[in-house]
Amino acid sequence: MSKQTKNTQKEKTSSEIIERLVSVNRVSKTVKGGKNMSFSALVIVGDKNGRVGFGKGNATEVSDAKNKAFEAAKKAMIKVSLKESRTIHHDIYATYCAAKVYLRSAPAGTGVIAGGPMRAVFECVGISDVVAKSVGTSNPYNMVAAVFVALKKLVSPKIIAERRSKEISEIVKRRNLALKKNNEEGVSK
Repeated sequence: MSKQTKNTQKEKTSSEIIERLVSVNRVSKTVKGGKNMSFSALVIVGDKNGRVGFGKGNATEVSDAKNKAFEAAKKAMIKVSLKESRTIHHDIYATYCAAKVYLRSAPAGTGVIAGGPMRAVFECVGISDVVAKSVGTSNPYNMVAAVFVALKKLVSPKIIAERRSKEISEIVKRRNLALKKNNEEGVSK
């Protein structure tokens, strides 16, 4: 493979990845001679097609911290299975430190109902319909980490069918029956 084709492939992959700067903090470290000031950045990257990652970076300049976080996020990307390329397969709850997040799948046209750092994660991963609630801390680092714990826990019916040696249609049929039963119980109460 020639150098020119390698360069064009790198440009294509970097142009597909979008990045969102979630937070920038000024950090000071007290040392013998005084205080050393630096910046810490939290960045989320994704391809809007099920791959997403987050990273942290520290440097004396904001741009350097952002670049370090971007590189760390690209290295830590994970694959998320999406339902109809627009939402998650099932409802999920996850915690990370004091952050608790509830993610619920939503019908088409709902949009992203989430606040702050969670919205940036969903935009980068390509989820267009989801309802999310954050309980506990509002620290962006912990909220993003809790969302990633939840996204890692998501399982598609295809994977479940492979594990159990069953057909996908059988798994989906059972899930739909369970959802229908739960909805009827909720209406009757």
